[in-house]
Amino acid sequence: MSNHNSSDSKIVHIGFDDTDSAEGRCTTNLAFKTVSKLSSETDSTFIDYPLLVRLNPNIPWKTRGNGAICLRIKTDQPSQIIEYMVKILRTESDIANGANPGLAIFEGDNIPLALRQFSNRAMYDVIKIKEAEKLASQLSIQIFKYGKGLGIIGAMASIGSLLEGDHTYEAIAYRKEEYHGSTRKIDKSKVSKINIDTYPLTFNCFDSIHDRVLIAPHGPDPVFCGIRGEDPQTVVRALYYVIPVEKLEGYMVFRTNQGTNMHLQNELPLKEIRNHKAGYIRCKVTKKPIVIRGGHVLFEVSDFSNKKYPVAVYEPTGLGNIASKLIEGDDIDIGIGVSMNNPHSSSILNVEYLSILKIEKEIVNINPLCSKCGKRMKSEGKNKGFQCKICGDKKGLKLSVTNPRDIQLGIYLPYLKAHRHLTKPIHRFGMEKTYPYMPNIIKQLHSDWFKIF
Repeated sequence: MSNHNSSDSKIVHIGFDDTDSAEGRCTTNLAFKTVSKLSSETDSTFIDYPLLVRLNPNIPWKTRGNGAICLRIKTDQPSQIIEYMVKILRTESDIANGANPGLAIFEGDNIPLALRQFSNRAMYDVIKIKEAEKLASQLSIQIFKYGKGLGIIGAMASIGSLLEGDHTYEAIAYRKEEYHGSTRKIDKSKVSKINIDTYPLTFNCFDSIHDRVLIAPHGPDPVFCGIRGEDPQTVVRALYYVIPVEKLEGYMVFRTNQGTNMHLQNELPLKEIRNHKAGYIRCKVTKKPIVIRGGHVLFEVSDFSNKKYPVAVYEPTGLGNIASKLIEGDDIDIGIGVSMNNPHSSSILNVEYLSILKIEKEIVNINPLCSKCGKRMKSEGKNKGFQCKICGDKKGLKLSVTNPRDIQLGIYLPYLKAHRHLTKPIHRFGMEKTYPYMPNIIKQLHSDWFKIF
């Protein structure tokens, strides 16, 4: 990989998305192949790690992980690279099985503010393809699309996502083609060990509660496994520890927004609720939770506008137990995705995390005790007071008592097995970091960030 500083060199930002389908292929694997090609056959310098940008996970027509790729390079061969990218996107995408790939190319040092704002919205909102095309025309972004071309939205969003704030890394290992579709042989004990030994510098490798490996997909795609963590050195070292007997094609380190809650940074007033949006709501419980069949929990909240909305906490998240202990008046933050295709309501807020900010006193009215016998009195009927059945002593009113609350202030997250790519693990709160975008200063990437075996 070149480190040239030719005066003729240009910064080229390459974004692509939606190259895979339910039948196979993988957008990150296409990035791996692209990096291999650009490194060996062009005079290009990577000015950042390849970016794996996860977008709004509530989009129903998303690809499997709703992840888009951005490659930022310095090159004096932009035309050759664009020609190659158009060709590889057309030939390597699974268009026959429903992929709708899109490619975006932007040349220039600085990313326009409008594109960065577009990218930010793509984390939590629904963006139409016409809006993406209009912005591309305004900003002189070259776009290429196939099928329905939905991939241009993610492609442009990945370029606009500088990940200057919190970010993580993932080392993804790829299988040779002859192994695609076969069972991945992963040593569970090794994954459990790295989960312990590298903590807190890796995350979501192993779910010890459910004895479940979390680093590998289950489909026929080319990914063998991926190790997520805080720095390139740690994820590469952990990956080498779990590399199997199976011969792999290679691996590549991505810089990502995984594990950052980036899709939940937008405060979402209830009056602005729209289908498929994501964000967080600061609200008050207005209807006591009920547990329905399957262990799911339903309740109702209102925000500063006094608008009310139903909320669902689904059993697989493991949040039902704490949610069921809420009462009217409790102040909470909830990270949510909006669903309007729910059997329990025309629209509902699906909870991704629950933060309890303030709890109400739970006051209940009970029959009074007899001051003579110490026994609980019985009601004489509506508005007729209470009487002790032993000594006949009478009292007129129920007794108000405060029930102890079996609930604590704090943040509650789903089980690890229910985490989305973007879900921020509890131990990452306080570990946020920055990565300033400086296109004219070539950053020193980790020496082993890309490897072909």
